[in-house]
Amino acid sequence: MSLLRSLATVGGYTGISRILGFVRDILMAAVIGTGPVADAFFVAFRFPNFFRRLFAEGAFSAAFVPLFSRRLEEDGRDAAVRLAEETLSVLTAVLLALTLAAMAAMPQLMHLLAPGFADDHEKFDQAVLLTRLTFPYLLFVSLVALYGGVLNSLYKFAAMAAAPILLNVFFIATLLAVIPLADPPAGPALAWTVTAAGLAQFLALIWAARRAGITLDFPLPRLTPGVRRTLRLMGPGVASAGALQLNLVVGTIIASLQPGAVSYLYYADRVYQLPLGLIGIAFGIVLLPDLSRKLRAGQDQAAVDSLNRGIELALLLTLPATVALVAIPWPIVTVLFERGAFDAEAATATAWALGAFALGLPAYVLIKILQPGFFAREDTWSPFVAAAWMVGVNIVLTVGLFYWIGFVGIALATAIAAWVNTGLLALWLHRARFLVADARLKSRLPRIALASLLMGGALVAGEAFAMPWLTGNLAERVAALAVLVLGGMAVYFGCAVLTRAADLREIVRTFRRRRVAE
Repeated sequence: MSLLRSLATVGGYTGISRILGFVRDILMAAVIGTGPVADAFFVAFRFPNFFRRLFAEGAFSAAFVPLFSRRLEEDGRDAAVRLAEETLSVLTAVLLALTLAAMAAMPQLMHLLAPGFADDHEKFDQAVLLTRLTFPYLLFVSLVALYGGVLNSLYKFAAMAAAPILLNVFFIATLLAVIPLADPPAGPALAWTVTAAGLAQFLALIWAARRAGITLDFPLPRLTPGVRRTLRLMGPGVASAGALQLNLVVGTIIASLQPGAVSYLYYADRVYQLPLGLIGIAFGIVLLPDLSRKLRAGQDQAAVDSLNRGIELALLLTLPATVALVAIPWPIVTVLFERGAFDAEAATATAWALGAFALGLPAYVLIKILQPGFFAREDTWSPFVAAAWMVGVNIVLTVGLFYWIGFVGIALATAIAAWVNTGLLALWLHRARFLVADARLKSRLPRIALASLLMGGALVAGEAFAMPWLTGNLAERVAALAVLVLGGMAVYFGCAVLTRAADLREIVRTFRRRRVAE
């Protein structure tokens, strides 16, 4: 497997999804802004999304992919498919029960998720309704995660990476056509869109699996040894792989106490999720099956080398993104969102949240890269302990900083807690001799940091120079931001090449070797 080619596949589709996601959020900001409907919908969307990332994409993938990869390497495809079928039947039964129970108990759960809504009965009731409408999304995309895990283990990354595109396409269609033409209430229309998109993703993954020669039957649910092993590994994985999502939920609970804060944090989260999705999530998706299969084949040093290259490539892309989001958050937010119901006050508040979130971006990405080093060895306990520390630090800092600097403190607490998690994961992998920085990594990381800082200085100077255009009409603001971004990229990659933080010839050779092999 070519790491760069696989990352390009996942990152490319993820990039398309995130660009469409920006279009979605721009339209959403114009239609519902940051008012009561927006707060209610974002809570409703975050609730099933949280469980999806916690149980399905997080804990489930961490447990299932290494087991499926082991079965594939040791016993062949037929045995691995049987494990997937057994897991599919049990997962469906459990998720169906969870979905029905959560929908029935939604008023009680809402008191836990958004206690600040209780003082506004209309907002509270709307949040309950919208969450009930969106919650079936959990069932569909959890099944998508299983099919995606099977395909990723076979090094077929495209279908799973492309699936989120459907969600954004459905949202854009609703915002551009359904709401303006049919004039339904915006909240319920968007909530129904979420569930419909989940069903579409599920059907798309079934089709992709069949094209890859994988057809999963649906046996009666039974706790076979493989399923029991998956469930045992999922226990601690629920906390370790989903800790970041749990931190966001804690932030939502506290943010509900301040009007508009839920929406400010949501829009800021959407911006920094772009580099996180393109880099961190893509690396995690690619590295887990790669490390698992290399370890099962006895290629321990090759697995360590893959981890080194993953860290190097990730930080080569993440550090400049981090510096850019910290240096110029205001122009980014105003160009993306400031129109319609999203006013200048909301843009300024969101920019502050974005800058605070961005301080933790390298940590968020490194967590996605370091966790597969544990999961590939079927160790979900160590990431669980690191996640427990992360959640504890986040809760303490969120409460303390919120009452000091408001919603910005929530974003800052999330960033600091992510660095705590990263530090613990790196320390334990190093002690296990699975994370051993080679000479190349030690040499290039300081150069990457230097190139990023030089770019940051250029962006700050460029923002000051471009301020007359950044405060002009929409066309002037878009043009000024485009020049800033492209100029910053040119400065960074120029400095990276000059300082030898990156070797473009090496990247070209990697892709050229891949094409020859194909």
